[in-house]
Parts: sequence; structure tokens; C-alpha cells
Amino acid sequence: MKYELNFDTSHHQFYIRDKESPQDTGDINFWTEDATHYRLAIGESILGVGLECYGPFKGELILLDRKNEKIEFDQYDHIVEGGLNVKSGVLQVLDCPNSNVELEVKVNPGKFRARIYSLNLTSVVDDSGDDFYRIEMWPDTDMERSVLKQYPHIGKIIH
Repeated sequence: MKYELNFDTSHHQFYIRDKESPQDTGDINFWTEDATHYRLAIGESILGVGLECYGPFKGELILLDRKNEKIEFDQYDHIVEGGLNVKSGVLQVLDCPNSNVELEVKVNPGKFRARIYSLNLTSVVDDSGDDFYRIEMWPDTDMERSVLKQYPHIGKIIH
């Protein structure tokens, strides 16, 4: 399944989470220096995704049955993966800082791997541009962050 995403967020971030995640995204252990640099914070049943733009978000979420083995690295500026436990069976995409639910999807309860592809990051000037984010998710037990391609600039997460 593919879901188009287009919403306002702020602070260079948005969230993908289990509906019942207890994580406080303002906790100092969520957006660590590494999470900011790698553009992915991993908490208890929540992922924080770092954006190049301060506010507008454009992207897509694609739910897969299995891992996409074909990655065209030249098409993307940054690629990072991380794990998300969706115990409730309800996956949500939320803005920041209001945590408005922008998308809610029922999935089979369990562990998922998310791969976030970031592109057009160099188009962003003064916090606006044509950056775009493709998120692929599939069932997987690997919960660790893994950077497949690092964008040379440090993320702009504001705490």
C-alpha cells in the first residue's frame, strides 16, 4: 500500500509511531547528537525523522511485505533505516510539535523496519525547498539504526 503525505510540521521533523507509544519526543535521549546527524531518532515504538525544511513535509509511505533489495543510491541524498515496534497494530504519522495524526493505518501487530530515503535536500534555502521523503516499511525484527547513505550536512533538528 502507498500513502501520499503532504502536511505542515515544524522543527525539521515528524514522527512515525505505534498509536500507543509512550515516548516523550522532547526527552533529551530521543534527539541525541547521533540521531540528529543521521536524521533518525529511535524511541519506544516511535521514530523521529529529520527533515531539511523547517516546516512543509512532502513524501510517501509504502508498506511492503518484505524488504526492497533494490536501492538506487544515486537518486537519493540520504538513506537511513531503523526499527519500529507496532504492538497496537495501528501505525501513525504525526506532525511536530502538535502531534496531529496526519495518517493512521492498521497493520499486523509486530516489529517493522523503516527505510527513509531523502532527496532534493540541496534545494532547501532558508528552510523551504523541494525536499521529498520516501518511507518504506516491512516486517522485520532489526530495531537498530543503520545509515546506508549519509548526507554531508548535519541535520537541523531544533530541540
